[in-house]
Amino acid sequence: MKKRVHLIVRGRVQGVAFRAFARDRARHLGLTGYARNCPDGSVEIVAEGDMRRLEQFVVLCNNGPPDATVQDITAEWQEASGEFPNFAVR
Repeated sequence: MKKRVHLIVRGRVQGVAFRAFARDRARHLGLTGYARNCPDGSVEIVAEGDMRRLEQFVVLCNNGPPDATVQDITAEWQEASGEFPNFAVR
């Protein structure tokens, strides 16, 4: 059963290739969705796929790429919509 997770990642997460990191990890796990920078300096991520893979993805995002410093990550779990053809950086 497919699920959706909506993440807000705060810390030093812009300008450190966080969106590309999320895209690469999501595609490797077979997830769809997007990652985008927000005006407040956070990164918003919406990902859909298998629950177990989404849980793995959240752990990876909590660590981030080497130059990132994740201070806080919030996750809201929802039902998948199936609206995304792939995982993209916006």
